[in-house]
Amino acid sequence: MNSDLEVSALAINVTIPQALRWTGTRRGEAFTLTTLNVRLLPDGHLAVKAYGRPVGGGRGAYVSFPVPDKPELAALVAEASSRAGELWAAHRGLG
Repeated sequence: MNSDLEVSALAINVTIPQALRWTGTRRGEAFTLTTLNVRLLPDGHLAVKAYGRPVGGGRGAYVSFPVPDKPELAALVAEASSRAGELWAAHRGLG
């Protein structure tokens, strides 16, 4: 394995279950948050932001929101990150 190989980003998108979704407001528009973007930082910690769709419909802007400090969301991030690691480890190469 090449120890000089630099991987600059590892990220996953996770659908937020309906029961855990919330609404945030940005630039005067309300958004229902439906997706988490989880990144693995170089130091091994995780960073997470939420994205969603305007409550009023349409595509809206691609705007990030902070994720509330809730145990249920932290558990979702941890479980999804572990599952992503399993999937990456079991990859079958280029198809």
